[in-house]
Amino acid sequence: MLQQIISYIGTLDTSLIYVVLFFFSFVENIFPPSPSDFVVVFGATLISKSTLGFIPILLITSVGSAAGFIVMYFIGEFLGDKLVRSGRFKFIKKESLEKADQFFHKYGYNIILINRFLPGTRAVVSFFCGVHKLKPARTFVYAAVSSFFWNAVLIFLGVMLGRNLDLVDHYLSEYSKIILVVMALVIIFVLIRFWLKKKKTK
Repeated sequence: MLQQIISYIGTLDTSLIYVVLFFFSFVENIFPPSPSDFVVVFGATLISKSTLGFIPILLITSVGSAAGFIVMYFIGEFLGDKLVRSGRFKFIKKESLEKADQFFHKYGYNIILINRFLPGTRAVVSFFCGVHKLKPARTFVYAAVSSFFWNAVLIFLGVMLGRNLDLVDHYLSEYSKIILVVMALVIIFVLIRFWLKKKKTK
């Protein structure tokens, strides 16, 4: 089943697949629940079955991630003073902001470099890089480097997956059978328990 799906996607226009990969890489920095890592891995499985290439996917997803990161950076820079530094939120103390400023100016670029390896924090990191006004050009480059190495790992995993689709399909099929058996046993157990309780109440 998985092999059939990937084979079908592989018949789609190559440029369209690249656009989809760029979009998901870009949007995850703005909407963190976006399943971009999964999409990159899934897209990389097509390398052995289509005209998609390792390097083009790596460059497109890395630039997309860095572009999304810098967009969120500018949102943080624009809204930082209005939200974080406005004094509207009483729990955000001036002293805490000053410490955060010092921390980001000292370690901010290092955080960007490891940012891609910390899923769930990417949008937050990019936003606060803007709040603390790190240099945008340097921020973009560091975000691109981080994305490059992270996406290289994901694409490699996708290639390995694509080369072993028969094996993966087999295990998924067996897994589905096991789940169906377990669900059937659970339903039978619940029905028997319900019948016994009903019998006792009579």
